[in-house]
Amino acid sequence: MRPAHPRIVLGLHRSRHGRRLLTRALELGVQAIDTGSNYLDFQSHRTLANVASDLLPRLTVSTKVGYFPGAQHSLAPDRLRRATERAASDLGREPDVVFLHNPEHSLTEATRDDLLEAACSTLADACAQGLCDRWGISSWDPRLLVIPAEGELPRPDVLMTRAGLLVSADILDAAERLAERLRPREAWGMSPFGGSTADAVWDRFDPRIFLREPRTSTPIQAAFRAAYRLPSVSAVAVGTDNPGHLGELTDALDLELDDHMIQQYRELLRARSQPV
Repeated sequence: MRPAHPRIVLGLHRSRHGRRLLTRALELGVQAIDTGSNYLDFQSHRTLANVASDLLPRLTVSTKVGYFPGAQHSLAPDRLRRATERAASDLGREPDVVFLHNPEHSLTEATRDDLLEAACSTLADACAQGLCDRWGISSWDPRLLVIPAEGELPRPDVLMTRAGLLVSADILDAAERLAERLRPREAWGMSPFGGSTADAVWDRFDPRIFLREPRTSTPIQAAFRAAYRLPSVSAVAVGTDNPGHLGELTDALDLELDDHMIQQYRELLRARSQPV
């Protein structure tokens, strides 16, 4: 089966939530935005409703619950339920996707299975009751979430994990194992540049080695395109406040990857992670 055509999700983690950026995203064909209840100092949902209420019906909106004011993270079902209800109220519409946000922050190996099952069931129930269209899990570090083979959780619609050339071998492997266990209907990546395209690492090597025709692209475009195979995802959430940068990334979607080079890179990562 041919993989789904890669898609961009405009991430709002560090965004100023400007209307100009959202308008330009739609002009470029980027029809999905990703935010969180804690983004913009817990004002993201209300800000979007204030500055772009007329644009939101044209956008697919995903958000996240799990963080609460006072630097608290919780998987308590009642708090997750209320946060999901408030997201819909503050946005002025039901979100298309509600993610359980970094559940690993409230888990230990001893409490993992029961807490995670209750939290996932809460979002699955909220989805069934019309508070969102789909639900999922967004995890920065999925290693603790790789549940035992006999463990069962509600099947999420979307699983979102880190993606890209700077993700370590153990995180990539954990993301793939988690996807195998949970069988999400979609897999998304996030943070494809590991922070910023201005980081020095992007000046020290040329990611275009992962493309079949490197001369047709920029290094940033190549790094972004490679993120769709590290791990294999159909969409990548990427943050920017620069419409020009967003345009550069949309132009990268049709670049062809060199699968052999991607596989070699994965093997090198795994070899480097092995103890001496």
